[in-house]
Amino acid sequence: MIKKLLTSAAALAMAAGGVSVAVAAPANATDTSATVAACPATKLCGYLSKNYVGDPGEVAGHNSNLLQYNKFNNALSVSNSGTQCTVRIYSKTGYGGSHVDIRRGYGIGDLTGTAYYKNVASNRWCP
Repeated sequence: MIKKLLTSAAALAMAAGGVSVAVAAPANATDTSATVAACPATKLCGYLSKNYVGDPGEVAGHNSNLLQYNKFNNALSVSNSGTQCTVRIYSKTGYGGSHVDIRRGYGIGDLTGTAYYKNVASNRWCP
C-alpha cells in the first residue's frame, strides 16, 4: 500500500537551499490507499495537486528531463509506486541540483517550499 511521507520541514528547507537530503524513514506515515489506484505499480507519479489528488503523470525508468511533462514540471506532490527500490528525484535536469530519495511505497504529499515545487526535473531508480 502506498503511504505518504510527511517530510520534516527542516529536511525540506535544507533541500530547498540546495543541500542534498536523503530520506531514510518517514516521520509520520499514514495509509493512503486511494494513491494505490491512482499511481500504477512500477511508476513514479507527479500530481498537480497536494496530497496525490487527481490523475497522476506517470513515468518509469530513469528520466533525465521530466520537465517536458506538465505533471512533473508543475508537480505539487509526488509518489513512488516502484516495485523494487527507492527513487531519487532531482531539482535540475540531467540528475543535477538538489536531490531527495523517496522510498518505495511512499511519497511527498506537499512539495511547497522545496526545490521540487513545480520542478521535479529528473529521476533515477535504486540510487
